[in-house]
Amino acid sequence: MADNAKLTIGDKSYEFPIVTGTENESAIDIASLRAVTGGYTTIDPGFKNTGSCESAITFLNGEEGILRYRGYAIEDLAEKASFLEVVYLLIFGELPTEEQLTKFHNDIKEENHVDEDVKKILNGFPKSAHPMGVLASLTSALTAFNPDAVNVDSEEDMYNAIVKLLGKFPVLVAWTMRTKMSKPLDYGDDSLSYVENLHKMMFSKPNSEYKVDATIIEALDKLLILHADHEQNCSTSTVRVVGSSHAGLFASISAGISALWGPLHGGANQA
Repeated sequence: MADNAKLTIGDKSYEFPIVTGTENESAIDIASLRAVTGGYTTIDPGFKNTGSCESAITFLNGEEGILRYRGYAIEDLAEKASFLEVVYLLIFGELPTEEQLTKFHNDIKEENHVDEDVKKILNGFPKSAHPMGVLASLTSALTAFNPDAVNVDSEEDMYNAIVKLLGKFPVLVAWTMRTKMSKPLDYGDDSLSYVENLHKMMFSKPNSEYKVDATIIEALDKLLILHADHEQNCSTSTVRVVGSSHAGLFASISAGISALWGPLHGGANQA
């Protein structure tokens, strides 16, 4: 295969490097197109032929049924890893050791409390409000209650923002659902696993002891793994665009939730 691609405009020709992706896909790097051609750009509606960045996080080929996270086949991860291990893999590029996973989970549990004033915002929505709209609003509101999470200038700042979001987001999801169903809120149980705690906060019954159903938890864990990342889709691209302005993690994820809400994206599989 040639190392360069040639573009001819009129009587002038320009060469652009061909780059190879992590899965041996080939792409033409046109980063210099506008500069070298004196102003030409490309039009690619829907970005169907455009890669916005180089990434080694996820590879997705829907036609062939292939999904890999950091090179690991989704089938292997769903069978052998937990959701929290997969989260760690996606963020840090490698599966955690037992010690790393324990610290990660403990750091998340330290951040699973949501300010009580968030409930005032939640209770301000009508029961008819769509859960995705409520969730996007509450996620954005977290910035006001966690101003330190806006900082994105260091790995430490980003790590702190990540564990805050991973700790608080399940609470917001559960509270949004339970409020819509007029059920009392559940504050969770730190003795449970991440997925067990999410399930408890969503489906526990008042005046009844919560009992872990291993089959349901395993199914939920696998479901979350399968949906953890789907490459440069609409919501991921939205998060990246907003995050590129250093708006902060909560604001960026809130924008991604709004994109996911759309009927042509995540909204297509909403219950």
